[in-house]
Amino acid sequence: MRQEAALLRVLAIAHRAGNDLPSLPRALALGVDVVEADVHALAGRLEVRHSKSLHPLPWLWDRPSPRTGPRVAQPRIVWTPAAQPQLSLRQLLAELDSSTTLMLDLKGAGAVGRRALQELARAPRQPPTLVCGRWWPSVEPAAGQPWARPVLTARNRAELARLRRRVRTSRRPYGVSLHRSLLTAPLVAELRERVELVMTWPVNSRATLDEVLSRGVTGVISDEAEVLRAVVGLR
Repeated sequence: MRQEAALLRVLAIAHRAGNDLPSLPRALALGVDVVEADVHALAGRLEVRHSKSLHPLPWLWDRPSPRTGPRVAQPRIVWTPAAQPQLSLRQLLAELDSSTTLMLDLKGAGAVGRRALQELARAPRQPPTLVCGRWWPSVEPAAGQPWARPVLTARNRAELARLRRRVRTSRRPYGVSLHRSLLTAPLVAELRERVELVMTWPVNSRATLDEVLSRGVTGVISDEAEVLRAVVGLR
């Protein structure tokens, strides 16, 4: 199965690496294919962060950042004042060149997708971009951009049922992203007949990597440098 996966060129996708500029060069040094970043629309800004809001409380919370660098002792929860300046999508785009594929995970409903695409269109150079999210109306406008590809996300079985119906229509996306708990080999085979890319997350151990490769996925989303190196090594 590892040889079959190599022939398919499984994408190594560095989860959250685009959310933190110091993490970006470490992920790129691993040779990953795609850098993922989470985009939130808040008060007129497009913030790049994995942390979640506790609104109306003035705090953001998150679990520790990706382990693409040396391991250090980390707290179970990281708290950040909501008023603290966050990385913007514009700042992230300024750090990327056109050879780096970006994956934007759009968070929440509303105009976040339209605004993110507008920001990308205004950038001096547009990196090839996968635009994904669980609220599909935000993702769909990516189909109209030559440098962007829409990817629909399914986190639970209800979303998966809708996704399976969707990919049978003429409005099928470029790719899909499925939570690992939903994966079966027949499902992946079914989806690969209709879309170009079938990704999964979280894949943070070698045993899990072997499991998802055996089911035929073509994209692996991971926080772990060891796993990302292994995917790159399949080539």
